[in-house]
Amino acid sequence: MDAQQIIEKYQKAIIQIATPTGTGTGFYIKEFDLVVTNEHVVGGNAEVTIAGKAFDKVFSRVWYTDRRHDLAFLEAPKSGDLAEIRLGIYEDMKDGDEVVAIGNPYGLNYTATQGVISKVDRIREGLKYIQIDAAINPGNSGGPLVNTKAEVIGINSFIIRGGDNLGFALPVSYLREALQMYQPFKGQVSTRCFSCDYLVTSANIDSGKYCPSCGTEVSLPMIPEKEVEPVGAAKVIEDILRELGKDVRLAREGANNWSIKEGSAKIKIAYNAENFFIAGDAYLCQMPSDPAKIKPLYQFLLEENYRTNGLVLSCVKQNIVLSSIMYDLDMNKDTGAATFRNLFKKADDYDDLLKKEYGCLDRLEE
Repeated sequence: MDAQQIIEKYQKAIIQIATPTGTGTGFYIKEFDLVVTNEHVVGGNAEVTIAGKAFDKVFSRVWYTDRRHDLAFLEAPKSGDLAEIRLGIYEDMKDGDEVVAIGNPYGLNYTATQGVISKVDRIREGLKYIQIDAAINPGNSGGPLVNTKAEVIGINSFIIRGGDNLGFALPVSYLREALQMYQPFKGQVSTRCFSCDYLVTSANIDSGKYCPSCGTEVSLPMIPEKEVEPVGAAKVIEDILRELGKDVRLAREGANNWSIKEGSAKIKIAYNAENFFIAGDAYLCQMPSDPAKIKPLYQFLLEENYRTNGLVLSCVKQNIVLSSIMYDLDMNKDTGAATFRNLFKKADDYDDLLKKEYGCLDRLEE
């Protein structure tokens, strides 16, 4: 199977994962009805948000964590036409085999890179890893490494900083072992002891924090009684979103980033703590396919920018974007709410108007 066929096959199996502090990748295994990712992607959270091509963003429970092998299993979404992908056989792989690494690097939805296996059994800290030359970047973590039969043969886990395409994937043999170990306890929170590999569950944990096999202190992925709240400008932003009726926890997309839907528009909000400003970007429709409508559209956008106060319409590649910027010192709950409310309303209004009057197209969702 060529790379393009592999990429198409995996589109509905790849999962985007977001926590209050970061983002990453996961993939759905139908045989076990679980989402697989790296432990460091979930980052100690007992609940994360997931989204995919086949379903909208939802909450997902973290059922299993494994610090030593850097694995985590999440609850699968209850709706969506998720693709069925197979686990391969690690022992059949050899140096020089072609592979495809799939993930969401730097927040870009669904990116695939091709490469070869540089060394099939690189040993690091007592575990085997597949060393590959396919580019792996932040956000790829937890995504599948796939062979030419479209089988998962590894989980993209880490890179060596400063190295030239030095990526490492945990072999699928470790994943299969962990899935089979957890399967009888599916639906129970559990963690694998990093000292003795014993599966610790809420039913057998000793005194609420020790492995019953070796006595090592472990931590189950339990939902805390009180959620940790952000501070500073991030707290003000979330207070504003709540006031406007948005689900803040579902909107979070990593540290200081939020994404929400307003009608047919998708709005991204980001706080730049280094430069002290908050940016709101509403991605509307796409440019019209009729060349005759381009000039009138540009004229309309320029005229609207002259009339609007605090909002700017622009073209980013094929997307029409409505933007707003505020400095954190100028924002309080009242001024921020007024600005966001105006952005949300105008975004939905402009999206409808541009499609109706200028033949703009629905924005392609990744």
